[in-house]
Amino acid sequence: MILPIYAFGQPVLKKVAAPIDEHYPDLKQLIENMWETMYQAQGVGLAAPQIGLSIRLFVIDTMQTAEEGDEHPGIKTPFINPQKIEEGGDPWAYEEGCLSIPNVRGDVERPAQIKLRYQDENFEFHEKIFTGMEARVIQHEYDHLEGILFTELLKPIKKRFVKRKLDNIKKGKTDVDYKLKFYKVR
Repeated sequence: MILPIYAFGQPVLKKVAAPIDEHYPDLKQLIENMWETMYQAQGVGLAAPQIGLSIRLFVIDTMQTAEEGDEHPGIKTPFINPQKIEEGGDPWAYEEGCLSIPNVRGDVERPAQIKLRYQDENFEFHEKIFTGMEARVIQHEYDHLEGILFTELLKPIKKRFVKRKLDNIKKGKTDVDYKLKFYKVR
């Protein structure tokens, strides 16, 4: 089932997400719904806060960004209860976007690698080092679990440049091909 994506301004996007355990209700169905939602919105990653759930879960699929002849074809995996162990390598800038912040893009500098401890959909533990585009997508989605949005990592001049777009998203003034859920001020 395709779920609505929570747009910039929704309080859930600014919360630190809580861990879950193997008893979390309908987890396998939730992960399937997240894949379907992410693909329908043409994303490469989706974190649970982006669908209104403040839990430590995200899914990524960098296989769809791989080009023919790439040394590494990418990964498609859910990450449950991820913990950042360390980041390293030379920081590099890359233009990022976010399904919760449509039509806003900007260069974000991130370390070239991340070491992560996480559980898979069977709650088995893994500890791995990710590099390149995989590291970037993981860092972006991990930030969602910490209540951090990529726009907060933009350079000050770019932040000023996108402020009007962010204000419009908060007001529900944006055009996308997927369902967004806007925050309603009461």
